[in-house]
Amino acid sequence: MSIKLNVNGKAVTAKSEPDTPLLWVIRDELGLTGTKFGCGAAHCGACTVHLNGEAVRSCQTPLDRVGNKKIATIESLSKDNSHPLQKAWIKHDVPQCGYCQSGQLMSAAALLAKNKNPSDADIDQAMSGNLCRCGTYGRIKAAIKDAAATLRQAA
Repeated sequence: MSIKLNVNGKAVTAKSEPDTPLLWVIRDELGLTGTKFGCGAAHCGACTVHLNGEAVRSCQTPLDRVGNKKIATIESLSKDNSHPLQKAWIKHDVPQCGYCQSGQLMSAAALLAKNKNPSDADIDQAMSGNLCRCGTYGRIKAAIKDAAATLRQAA
């Protein structure tokens, strides 16, 4: 079987079965390994990608539900850490083990695409599905606020 997809702005073809989780297509077929497998049950958020700008858990999103939607992975933010969120992540020393970071960044990017001036409650809600074993939640929130300020200044 062959399914056409739009991943990070490029047309690609997946040969997986329709019920294959999007995560495995992204990682195994397309070789984009920034999206991580965490729990496999959509609880941790490590596998977060965007479908038409919405943050979704790719481990529980079957290929046949993707349709003609635009898929964006962590690789879509920037290749050189120049995205405001990536810069803020570095500035605030957010990563520790780093495993959850791609999912954290993708959830934060979905939030800031819709709301460039999020409140603490907005951030808490948007990030509530992302777990960090290292407990860097305070730094994550500070980095999101910093990136939001940068995006507001650029607008």
